[in-house]
Amino acid sequence: MKKAFLVFVMIVLGLTTQSFAQQTDKVHKIVFHLATSDTLAHKALAKQVANVLDYWKNAQIEVVVHNNGIGFMKKNEAKTAKEIASLQARGVTFAVCENTLKQRKIDKSEILPEAVFVPVGIAELVLKQEEGWAYIKAGF
Repeated sequence: MKKAFLVFVMIVLGLTTQSFAQQTDKVHKIVFHLATSDTLAHKALAKQVANVLDYWKNAQIEVVVHNNGIGFMKKNEAKTAKEIASLQARGVTFAVCENTLKQRKIDKSEILPEAVFVPVGIAELVLKQEEGWAYIKAGF
C-alpha cells in the first residue's frame, strides 16, 4: 500500500513539474492598450511590462498607444522614455496610432524613436486579439 501511494505521489509530482515547465517555455503573446494621459498609469504600464518580461523571458509584448495616451510616446512629454528604450531593447513593440497623430497634428518626428506606426490603433488591437494575443487594458 505504501509503495502504491509513493508511486502515485511521484507521478503527480512529475506531471506537476512537467506542466510548470510547459507554462514557462510557452511563448505568451500580450497586447497592452494605452489610451490615457495619466502619467501614473504610464509608469505603472512600464513596470508591469517589465515584470511580465522578468517572469516570462520570451513573452511577445506589444503596447498600442492612441488617443489620450499619445503623450506616453511623445519626446517632449514622455515621463518613462528610459523605460521605453529599455523595454524596446528587450523586444517590446510600441505601436503608435497614425490616426491619433493626424487628428492631433503631431508629426512622427515628435515621437520617440522606439515607436512603430500603425494606421489605426483600435484595428491593431483587434488584429492582435484575432491572432490569439491576450488583451490587457493599461491604467487603473
